[in-house]
Amino acid sequence: MTATGEHREGAGSTTLGYWWWERRRSIALDVVLALLSALECALEGVKFAGDAGLPVPLGVVFGLLAGSVLLVRRRWPIAVVLVSIATTPAEMGFLMGLVGLYTLAASDIPRRITAVLMGMSLVGTFIVTYVRLRQSVSVHAGNFGPGDWYVPVLSLFMSLGLTAPPVLFGLYIGARRRLMESLRERADSLERELSLLADRAEERAEWARTEERTRIAREMHDVVAHRVSLMVVHAAALQAVAPKDPAKAVRNAALVGDMGRQALTELREMLGVLRTGDPMTARVTKVPLAAVGQAAAAAAAAAEDGPRLHEVEALVGQSRAAGMTVDLSVDGEARPYAPEVEQTAYRVVQEALTNVHKHAAGAKTWVRLAHRGSEVAMQVENGPTDGVTADAGLPSGGNGLVGMRERVLGLGGVFVSGPTDAGGFRVSAVLPDQRGV
Repeated sequence: MTATGEHREGAGSTTLGYWWWERRRSIALDVVLALLSALECALEGVKFAGDAGLPVPLGVVFGLLAGSVLLVRRRWPIAVVLVSIATTPAEMGFLMGLVGLYTLAASDIPRRITAVLMGMSLVGTFIVTYVRLRQSVSVHAGNFGPGDWYVPVLSLFMSLGLTAPPVLFGLYIGARRRLMESLRERADSLERELSLLADRAEERAEWARTEERTRIAREMHDVVAHRVSLMVVHAAALQAVAPKDPAKAVRNAALVGDMGRQALTELREMLGVLRTGDPMTARVTKVPLAAVGQAAAAAAAAAEDGPRLHEVEALVGQSRAAGMTVDLSVDGEARPYAPEVEQTAYRVVQEALTNVHKHAAGAKTWVRLAHRGSEVAMQVENGPTDGVTADAGLPSGGNGLVGMRERVLGLGGVFVSGPTDAGGFRVSAVLPDQRGV
């Protein structure tokens, strides 16, 4: 965890927020420095008053006032440096000058201002040092006679020693402080981003769970609805012909049993895929809603014995056995397609035939398959009901067309459905050959 503003606000023992100070130790440090600076300036004010011919108390008061300016170094560092420069001719405020330059360099004040004030302090210190050294050399010229270079060079070194170190140290501390603030802000930003990513991951997980439930419901509908619909139709026929034609009733009963076993087999296959944790169904990724059908078809394709396009003829035969008049036509040369394409095509034909059983009892139906260069097309069209065949009373959940559309669109295909002018209904779909994409 990072020390954000909220954490600093909660740290009551170290955070005060009084005037320009944020912590109690900052107040204590500035008070101690101001007292030391005031004491130094007061002592130096005695000598200044003697040299200037002023009363000593006046020099002491002047030193106390000048030195105490260090108390506001965090709020007005420029003022502190200017006061230290102004008191340089009086040879007082050396501590104030050092701390003031350090504070100025460590603050966010523009560097050009810092450079100008450092130059002024350097020049002031150099002049005062040069004058005092010249006077001292003149007094002791008899015992010590250095060259003309001695006073300027020594004055330069002393003035640099009093100005350069605090400025360089302040620049270092300021850069380090800004770096820490930047790292803290980045840490806070990363923390917020991680929180946002966690929320998004939870949303994606919830989306994946919802899509998984939708996929399972669609597969259950596809597997069960068609078989059970045929079983209900055969059971109704069995009830009608049992008293008149026992042999046909026996055949219908056998068909009902076979279809029930087939439905159970397909259910076991689908549940087996779900239990093995197929990675295609467990993957949590952000995909468009149109890819829901693709995920469902790809998951169903994991079963080795899943339906294929060549089984459409057997599917049509089951509907014929249930009493439906169905014509099957195939255009083009049959060839293998990707498993998800073949299963989707099979499911579209299966669901369309189931809808005919439910809503158009006795209607003549046409199933057309067309193998083209880069796609396969299918169409299931039924005419109006004959008005003679009794309705089996099959319930409808209204999800069949929706599931077909999702499957086809998920594979990049085209799906069209609607009533015909003759009073029937038509379902058409075109699927691209996924192996050529």
